[in-house]
Amino acid sequence: MENSNKNKDKNNDSKKFCISSIILLVIIIALAIVSYLIYSNNGEEENELVLPYTELIQNINNNTVEKIELTTGSTTVKVKLKDEEKEKTTIVPSLQAFTEYIQTKVEQGNEMEVVQKKPNILLTIGDTIFTILPTLLMIALIIMLFKMQGLGDKGKVYDSEEKDTNVRFADVAGLDEEKAEMVEIVNFLKKPEEFYKMGAKVPRGVLLCGKPGTGKTLIAKAIAGEANVPFISMSGSEFIEMFAGLGASRVRKLFEKARRMAPCIVFIDEIDAIGARRTNASGAESENNQTLNQLLVEMDGFDSDETIIVLAATNRPEMLDKALLRPGRFDRQIIINSPDQKGREEILKIHSKDKKIDDNINFKDIAEDTAGFTGAELANILNEAAIIATINKHDFITKEDIDEAIKKVTVGLEKHSRVISEKDKKLTAYHEAGHAVVSRYLETQNDIKEVSIIPRGVAGGYTMYKSNEDKYYISKTEMEEKLVALLGGRAAEKLVLDDISTGASNDLEVATNIARDMITVYGMSDTIGPISLKDSENQNQMILYGEKMQDAIGAEIKILIDTAYRNAQKLLIEHRDKLDAVANVLLEKEKITEKEFYKIHSCIGCSSNVVVFL
Repeated sequence: MENSNKNKDKNNDSKKFCISSIILLVIIIALAIVSYLIYSNNGEEENELVLPYTELIQNINNNTVEKIELTTGSTTVKVKLKDEEKEKTTIVPSLQAFTEYIQTKVEQGNEMEVVQKKPNILLTIGDTIFTILPTLLMIALIIMLFKMQGLGDKGKVYDSEEKDTNVRFADVAGLDEEKAEMVEIVNFLKKPEEFYKMGAKVPRGVLLCGKPGTGKTLIAKAIAGEANVPFISMSGSEFIEMFAGLGASRVRKLFEKARRMAPCIVFIDEIDAIGARRTNASGAESENNQTLNQLLVEMDGFDSDETIIVLAATNRPEMLDKALLRPGRFDRQIIINSPDQKGREEILKIHSKDKKIDDNINFKDIAEDTAGFTGAELANILNEAAIIATINKHDFITKEDIDEAIKKVTVGLEKHSRVISEKDKKLTAYHEAGHAVVSRYLETQNDIKEVSIIPRGVAGGYTMYKSNEDKYYISKTEMEEKLVALLGGRAAEKLVLDDISTGASNDLEVATNIARDMITVYGMSDTIGPISLKDSENQNQMILYGEKMQDAIGAEIKILIDTAYRNAQKLLIEHRDKLDAVANVLLEKEKITEKEFYKIHSCIGCSSNVVVFL
């Protein structure tokens, strides 16, 4: 509770400082405006003419000056000539020397009148402001910039009594194995003396790796919650500064705070922002190198009695500097994968606790339909389903609301208002029917869940597949048949309409990427051989193999795409009756469900034979 109060006081001080800085800046601007008005008004009132200094001396010598008016502290004098009505002004090099000169002239018999005046108080103030204004403005801007750049205390602290740390392992679903690995860290934070007596050293740093939304931050908070210790959180991007040395300064202050609050957890999200491989660079990259060096120094500087665990998260571990990953720093890496079917079911149940869910909903079925989804994506689906249910004025979130939410998240929002010509509608119907019919006769492809020609997002139509299982490996046959399914739409356009359209652009892009990865990443080409040409440090590694290798890769990719296209055409020619049947229903109903799709096939005597590809 004490740490919580300290943190609140620091936040209040920071707010007060920002307000004070803004007030100071406003005052400076106001003074500048007042000074300008003073000078401008004075100039308008006087409207004086200028008399060069040499001409003034000449007129004094000729005794043609009627009156000279001097102002204390000012080098500007007013002059009234005998033969002129208006006064003129002259800037003299030295007021003292000029005063002594005209006194000498008066003593010698010159008839001019000399008047000594005190300075105008407003002009004095204005002159003073203009003198110090640049300095004041610069100081104010520097203070505000330094404050914004984080020379002060930075880092969000979640104490055990605060709401954000009321996270426990029970609140983290789908990561059972990962939580088991974290138990020893929790025990170390709770009873460090037992480990010290045995001479054991728990890893100072733990790197959590995984795609966005898998729960890296959540499990880090759960560790702090289970151990009942403060949780200091910062993002890697918050260390990046425009001023030299500020990033390193922020790192030092972060770990100073951690030492004061030990035992505690320091969590750095997106550590790749400052932990990327160091280079012999200058400018901004040099600043990043300094920040990383300071982080390495701080992690090495823990005393044996300082109970501090540093957790970091990244979705690009291959980019990190090797010095970060050596023993004594982030020597333990935990991979946070997307949840399996059981994990997805548990995640859905957790996120449904605060929502009005229909009792008839089976989360197991939803988990089956969301293979590959992360925890964040599942939470988003339930939230979208709640929004859809509210708009439709449902009493509860129904299965239909959740299905619509899945489509909305994966494909986009339906656009019923878009006007489509009959020609485009027919092309879309055959295109999507081509995908569906081809996939129906490919052994490795998933079952069809829905086919629609209603525009969603940027797509004019879509074919949705059932995700029946979690796949960790993909075979060569499956990837080849995926190419056939992707090119089924283009093949249907050519077969039925004897023309092709831009509607297959995304299909071609995905198919080309798959074919390229088969050759250059997974070594699935008999001609190229079992080699990988993808390297994290050199994305263009194939250049090292010469132009012949690049030509061979291009030829292999073309062979894969051409073969897949011919196989798609062969399937559609063989099952032309199914293609026409599905397209006609789409033109009539605009949407076909799973049951309706397979009913169409059964009604026309569809065969389940699998085509053997050439």
